[in-house]
Amino acid sequence: MRRLSLALGLLLLAVLPGSASAKDFSYNILPPGQFGGLPATPATHGTDQIPLYDALTPLRGNVTEADILKNYKPENFAPIGASTVEPTTRPGSDLTIRRDSFDVPHIYGTTRSATFWGAGWVTAEDRALLATVGLKPAYAAVADVPGLNAFGLVTSGGGYEPSAQARAFVHDQQAKLVEQYGDKGRQIIKDLQDYSDGITAYRRSQDPSAPAWTVDDCIAVTAFIGSIFGNGGGGEVRNADFLAKLRTTLGAKDGAKAFGDLMEANDPEAPTTTTKRFDYGASGTQPTKGSPLIDQGSADTSTATAAQQRLASNFLVVGANRSATGEPMAVMGPQLGYYDPQIVVEADLHGPGINAQGALTPGGSPYVLIGRTRDYAWSLTTATNDNTDQFLEELCGPGGRAADHYVYKGKCVAMQTFDAGTLTNTDTGGQTKTLRYHTTVHGPVQGTVLVKGKPYAIAKSRSTYGEDALGLAALHDMTLGTASTVDGFYKAANEFGFTFNWAYVSRKHVAYFSSGKLPIRASGTNKLLPTLGTGKYDWKGFLPLKSHPHESDPQDGLLLNWNNKPAPGWQAGDDNLSYGSVHRVEAFYHFPKKAKIQDVASIMNKAATEDVTATQVWPVLQAVLAKGKAPSDQAKQAADLVTSWTQRGASRLDGDLDGKIDDPGAAILDVAFTKMATAALGARIGSLTDDLSKLQGIDQIPQGRNGSSFGGGWYGYVDKDLRTLLKQKVKGKFALTYCGRGSLSRCSAELWSALAASATELAAAQGPDPAQWRADATKERIKFLPGLIPDTMRWTNRPTFQQVLRFGAKP
Repeated sequence: MRRLSLALGLLLLAVLPGSASAKDFSYNILPPGQFGGLPATPATHGTDQIPLYDALTPLRGNVTEADILKNYKPENFAPIGASTVEPTTRPGSDLTIRRDSFDVPHIYGTTRSATFWGAGWVTAEDRALLATVGLKPAYAAVADVPGLNAFGLVTSGGGYEPSAQARAFVHDQQAKLVEQYGDKGRQIIKDLQDYSDGITAYRRSQDPSAPAWTVDDCIAVTAFIGSIFGNGGGGEVRNADFLAKLRTTLGAKDGAKAFGDLMEANDPEAPTTTTKRFDYGASGTQPTKGSPLIDQGSADTSTATAAQQRLASNFLVVGANRSATGEPMAVMGPQLGYYDPQIVVEADLHGPGINAQGALTPGGSPYVLIGRTRDYAWSLTTATNDNTDQFLEELCGPGGRAADHYVYKGKCVAMQTFDAGTLTNTDTGGQTKTLRYHTTVHGPVQGTVLVKGKPYAIAKSRSTYGEDALGLAALHDMTLGTASTVDGFYKAANEFGFTFNWAYVSRKHVAYFSSGKLPIRASGTNKLLPTLGTGKYDWKGFLPLKSHPHESDPQDGLLLNWNNKPAPGWQAGDDNLSYGSVHRVEAFYHFPKKAKIQDVASIMNKAATEDVTATQVWPVLQAVLAKGKAPSDQAKQAADLVTSWTQRGASRLDGDLDGKIDDPGAAILDVAFTKMATAALGARIGSLTDDLSKLQGIDQIPQGRNGSSFGGGWYGYVDKDLRTLLKQKVKGKFALTYCGRGSLSRCSAELWSALAASATELAAAQGPDPAQWRADATKERIKFLPGLIPDTMRWTNRPTFQQVLRFGAKP
């Protein structure tokens, strides 16, 4: 180990910042742990945060301050417990790295260059495996290769080799950084180079022949994360096909009404993070000149690939006026999935003008993605704001069916060809495929479709395509402390082209901003449907900062988000149909007049194991059932058990760890809701319930979802329709009635029939006594993909990296 001389020790003290205010209460957690290499076991620091994370779950809403101290790690710019100095190959004495008792690196540089070099060194050491398997797929993500799931390449180990054209596409973004930000852009590139040098130095300390990490590699990885978690939209062709089917089944008039209902584009009952109105998105129930109706069943989107998004991130931010101590506080974090190695890495960074701690994107940049500085903290949730559209390019050429020419601004122009590289398919004996595809002015071609019998190509247009690196400016500013004011925070967050909800808490203020480079669409288009690519309906610019949902220090003192709708009037991406009258964020609506930090953690933790279907949808289902008669004693007992479970909070815990969820209500509703919801909507749309379920899943019980559930379902459809039938107060009623086709008695009978069928199914599997039925808790346990470690955790709907903070007054 490196020995610190007295002189170096004095130098270290000179650059080491004072610890955070003694009044600060700042903790975090990141399972499975800091280590992320091979062999995965035994590795003390590869699994040491799992027991902490898991121990909070059974406490539900009874978390004390002592529980927080025990089940989170300090996040206070100081090593936890005993620390050791880590040797590096960096010459000179301008860098010291200390590893604490959780192996979290605390990096002290006397220069900015040294600090960011150190960030690269520890990234390579702690995420070497992830960097190795994730780098090349990142280049595929940048290029939006049709039909290729870049994230799947990482988890499956698929062999992708980027082409020279793909690498040049990434490299060109360096010039865009300078063009957009000038000196700051040049500084970002310098920071990325220092960081890359640190990664390279560690890799070559293990293997002298290891390839160098580059600035381009950093840009590719940044785009990779943004392309998975930071985009919304791009599902317009699927929506259009569904509209065509609705019109065929219900007639043009009622089909359009049903489409408007089921898209839930702007439901006035949808829970929002800010109550201030921000209008965005022009949608409707009908095709328009710029968004024509496609021919039913004509879409070939086999080369389109939907981004995988985990929607379990949340934040609970409390302003000084709602805090029992008068101090702003927050419990917040992103849901990044549960992996080993984890797809972020923790670090504490110190250098000239740099005092920041939190989670970094491994290989992406030395900047903190989610974390804190001395005086403020921030976090992110996926927003699914609409930054991606599908354009219809009218094909032209011989016979009007040439596959490589399209009409743009009155001319028949040739498509370009993009060579993204080669893919080796290990499932087919190592067969290699060249990834070559057409592009238009709007983006990569994903497939074809017919409009009134004429062929069109489908092009994907993503607002950040080719300029993903520009978002690094936001993380640069947050890490370097330029968000010390609310306005500084808004400015920094607005530099992030990816679509995220940003939470912010400082010593005096709390704030919220919903980011993304969001297109201003041409008049005459419907955002739910694809846009004609003739040039007339191209985007007309991008939304300015002031038009993004944002708010600071709200009157009620609360900023709450669980991937829900940002603001009244704000429409999500066309692939998000979950902004209805029911949303899981409502599970956070239980704050006392003056909250303590343990209250905030308790609200989060209770909601994390709460079945939203039971607490928010079952009461209205039960009210309709009460209008009819149970077809059997067994069905009635099943209903009563669900009601009883709901009244007790509908926990999905396996308290005694016998592998079964404790309450039979979970087993019943897991089976019954899908049947009941299908019966309710199927009364009107018939077999198209199957098509709707492909656009919006009916239910999201935790089984098989690795900890992320209840993010979206048919909850709002069922809730609004049944409340209308019951003649309850409903704002923004559906244009059509669904359950029982508007007959309350018929609806009640249909729901009872579905529940009875569910009971019969459960009885056949588990015996005739409903009180003995149980859902399998073992299937719901959280596993760490791709399976390098055997450890599991209880299911909980909670962020992966999570901070618990209360800021004291500045000393």
